[in-house]
Amino acid sequence: MAEVAQASSQMAAEYARWFVNRRAYTRQSDRPHPESGRHYYYRPRQADGRDVPLTAQDLESHLAGEITIGLYAINPRTQRSKWMAIDADYREAVEDLLKLQYELGQDGVQAALEQSRRGGHLWIFFDMPVLARHARRYIHHLATRLSVRVKGAGLTEGIELFPKQDVLEDGQFGNAIRAPLGIHRAANRRYWFYGAAYDLVSQMMFLRGLHRVTEAQLESLVAALPEELKTEPPQWSAPAQGRRHFQITEYITLAGCRRVGRNWVTQCPSCREAGRDRGKDNLAIAVEEPQKYICWAGCTRDQIRAALGAPLPLAKLH
Repeated sequence: MAEVAQASSQMAAEYARWFVNRRAYTRQSDRPHPESGRHYYYRPRQADGRDVPLTAQDLESHLAGEITIGLYAINPRTQRSKWMAIDADYREAVEDLLKLQYELGQDGVQAALEQSRRGGHLWIFFDMPVLARHARRYIHHLATRLSVRVKGAGLTEGIELFPKQDVLEDGQFGNAIRAPLGIHRAANRRYWFYGAAYDLVSQMMFLRGLHRVTEAQLESLVAALPEELKTEPPQWSAPAQGRRHFQITEYITLAGCRRVGRNWVTQCPSCREAGRDRGKDNLAIAVEEPQKYICWAGCTRDQIRAALGAPLPLAKLH
């Protein structure tokens, strides 16, 4: 295959310099989950349970389309990131990403727009790793100024910022995003960057020519923000207006769940009441965002919470 031949070790090494900030990574499953039909991401592990570190061969295989990996933004030893990615997958996603891309350009920041299944990813690259909190503050303020919704501030629809955290503690990973230029296992296709021909050589040449934002440039942009945003930027997990998100993990013991990709899987309490889900795998709970959960058999959040003895307030029922 021509594409496999193009994915050279030299190309993988250059790709690593741009995208890899730590050796922890995720891999997308080759086969869909039998219940959900989704191709989940998981962290490869050795027989003794330790994580398998990312290698140059993994990157080459990703570019060749043999595997698909996900990358973490923050290195917890430095709290810095080589890139910032803005993920949007809702109805007006591309329109919002183009709006952000234009305004970034007005600030002297060149951003690359990548295709995705339902919208796109906007990537910003730094010439050296920068503090994640600075990148997040700048982008969050820009989105707010443009009236682009940001997920995680009480909104279920909007852009997602990667990294999603300002800092990580030892042993934490944050949230991974699909590494560019690989083949999405569910769609069985590549999603390319706009602005270059749809082949690996042209895409790599395009990425090579992008302007990298310097730390001094980013610090200057952050310094120009309103004073209140310089000390306390919005966090992904922060509840809206002081309201606390419902945490299903306070009602379901994770010791009885099993990990499948980015989710905990267990029996749906609503299905259990109806005498269903004997396989105990209908309910999926996001590991990194436990306020997100879904029953693959179709139970609503109202039904699930009612079965747990924590029904939604009447004002929220509709």
